[in-house]
Amino acid sequence: MVDNMFIIEAPLTGTFYRRPSPDDLPFVEEGQQVKEGDVTCIVESMKVFTEVRTERGGIVRRILVEDEDAVQIHQALIEIEAI
Repeated sequence: MVDNMFIIEAPLTGTFYRRPSPDDLPFVEEGQQVKEGDVTCIVESMKVFTEVRTERGGIVRRILVEDEDAVQIHQALIEIEAI
């Protein structure tokens, strides 16, 4: 992996959601610039919805899982190129 790339990981085991609700736009898209603290996705576990935020700013390069996929704790979700 390139030094300026980082991965957003699942903070817990659950279901990955790209958008806050089915009728809303995704939090992020590939190619989009994000700022430190931006919400990038949600992981739901036992009806608790946890917002996953980026720790650094950058460009979303790849979304590594599909909407509504089951994910495991520490699973790679989103790859970001730091700027």
